[in-house]
Amino acid sequence: MRLLVVNPNISDDVTELIRAEAMRSVAPTTELLVRTAARGVEYIETRFEALLAAEAVAEVIAEHRDVDGVVVAAFGDPGMPALKELVSVPVIGITEAALCAAALQGQRFSIIAISDRITAWYRECVEHFGFGNRLASIRSIKEALRGIGSVQEDFRAPLVELARRAVAEDGADVVILAGAPLAGLARDVMAEIPVPVVDGIGAGIRFAEAVVGLASGPHRAGSFAVPPPKRRGGLSPALESALDAAQTAGSTR
Repeated sequence: MRLLVVNPNISDDVTELIRAEAMRSVAPTTELLVRTAARGVEYIETRFEALLAAEAVAEVIAEHRDVDGVVVAAFGDPGMPALKELVSVPVIGITEAALCAAALQGQRFSIIAISDRITAWYRECVEHFGFGNRLASIRSIKEALRGIGSVQEDFRAPLVELARRAVAEDGADVVILAGAPLAGLARDVMAEIPVPVVDGIGAGIRFAEAVVGLASGPHRAGSFAVPPPKRRGGLSPALESALDAAQTAGSTR
């Protein structure tokens, strides 16, 4: 099995955090291809930034179609679920994977975020994926970040304290450490938090492997079928090729 893991942020140091946790999570027989978005922002906090990231992720997917599955490795799942229409392989976002993992382990969960600005968008994502009634709270860091690659080092203790308060005060049965900059932190702090702690990268990798392994087949019809042929303009050669291939394959099924 070969998985494409895309960092929708342009931060190479975050990509290395993603790569490290993905390597710890993946099965020995799975090959990983880890890539960083070519354009966008350092880290995504807002709906507009997610919009910018979505096209960049689509470009990466279009350039690497010879994979068995794709993991979109930023909390908030920029471009999802629309990216499922681009290719015939499973495309898994770490938010949806983390929410599913949390729901399987407890009745209510809390999300711990690295930015207060990001919480409104995260709440909308939870509602979109149908888990709104399972959300106990979203707690976040209030201080400015020194650097996106050093969040774990700079805010380890506050993040643990936020998680503990989510359990004690909000009734969380599970805690999700949200965002690729926190990749791998769950392994380090789970002994300090009295409920299961979910890492989005680990959840995304393991769920992608599971869905690929199910071999359920592609979307041939319905809302996730490939976009219908029509006149296009201004797209990159990679996206043009990906759409042409998808539409040709769809017409022959």
